Amino acid sequence: MRHRMNVYLPPELSKQIADLADRKKLSRSAIVEAAVVSFLSPDGADRREAAFTGRLDRLSRQVQRLERNVGIAIETLALFVRFWLTVTPPLPADAQAAAQLKGRQRYEGFVEALGRRLQKGQSLLHEIPEDVDSHPPPDADTLASEPLNQPIPGAVKGEEVGDVARSGNRR
Repeated sequence: MRHRMNVYLPPELSKQIADLADRKKLSRSAIVEAAVVSFLSPDGADRREAAFTGRLDRLSRQVQRLERNVGIAIETLALFVRFWLTVTPPLPADAQAAAQLKGRQRYEGFVEALGRRLQKGQSLLHEIPEDVDSHPPPDADTLASEPLNQPIPGAVKGEEVGDVARSGNRR
């Protein structure tokens, strides 16, 4: 059994209900009933809240990954700069021009190698384990005791870190 209700609506809202009823080929009562049921349903609010919560959780995870990746990039750069400043001897004035030319050539090679890695989808961040935070960082003595004659990825073939550092050779 249905109960009759008299409701006063603004003329524009009444027109929207009538237009929707005509388009959907439903009665105005059915349109109003569906709107009231939807309004009173706690599921609607719960679904919206769950959707917002899911989106916020996803955004939080993305921000955490960004923070991790930026932290890795900063530490990588700091370690490289520290190593570079430690092992690079100052150049005599007469070798500056040749070193700058060779530096530009090496930089162009670096950019090309970086472009190739990015096109292939390769990333250093994918090579670093997610649990890197659970391992204590090595101290300076541990880093100093590691061999320096390891190949430089993407470097001139046959060039190793220790070779360049020991000889002071700048191509």
